[in-house]
Amino acid sequence: MPSATPSAADSSVLLVQLSDSHLFADADGKLLGMETQDSLQRVIERVLEEQPQIDLVLASGDLSQDGSAASYVRFRQLTAALPAPARWFPGNHDEIPAMQAACAGSDLLEPVIDLGNWRIILLDSSIPGAVPGYIADAQLELLERALGEAPERHHLVCLHHHPVSIGCRWMEPIGVRNADALFAVLERFSQVRALLWGHVHQEFDQQRGDLRLLASPSTCVQFAPGSEEFQVDSSAPGYRWLRLHDDGRLDTGVSRVTGIDFEVDYSVKGY
Repeated sequence: MPSATPSAADSSVLLVQLSDSHLFADADGKLLGMETQDSLQRVIERVLEEQPQIDLVLASGDLSQDGSAASYVRFRQLTAALPAPARWFPGNHDEIPAMQAACAGSDLLEPVIDLGNWRIILLDSSIPGAVPGYIADAQLELLERALGEAPERHHLVCLHHHPVSIGCRWMEPIGVRNADALFAVLERFSQVRALLWGHVHQEFDQQRGDLRLLASPSTCVQFAPGSEEFQVDSSAPGYRWLRLHDDGRLDTGVSRVTGIDFEVDYSVKGY
């Protein structure tokens, strides 16, 4: 894994993204045959081994599989081992009232955070009761306002659903339904450096003009890149780190755990 350690003269900030943990009310709950709490715990242990100084933890949706209150409480307890502020935003499996209850008295759901020379903006792309994503007008207004208020900062925009094709035919219908509206806002602000999401359970790293497009592995089951139909991949659970430099540069990488063996249970159709 490339080093995420800055030079002595660098006042950059380090983010860790944990995505698609799919926890259950039952601590032994499995998604497609993998125990999701166990895999998240192993990913957190790897983060602690590899990242000595974290400035922000991003939980990019589908924290829970069943939307239960217990699953969010457990996610908060497990990730409290990471010595850094955290921010959560929802995915298609999340139940927002239960998530809000678990975050009561904290700033975990605050959608805008300034770190170093950067502003991180977190969008809710979830549609209650549906798998695809949509950026509602209120979210687009939040984005435009947050971008307009800080033209001197570099910006990282985050959401759960993919806003571009990732090359998996079966996932084409379950991304952001109004991605054009999202990009119409982003393209008006030259300080936006990157767009980051989860949902796809795999790595993705491309450019769209000057904009870096990034997706990340799940902390549990991975999906096969380039798959026509729903297919689980053999890659291990992991996380993404992002080093945000003062001058707008972004270094990033993915790290995966080792030693997880499981048998895929395809009796769970889709996801």
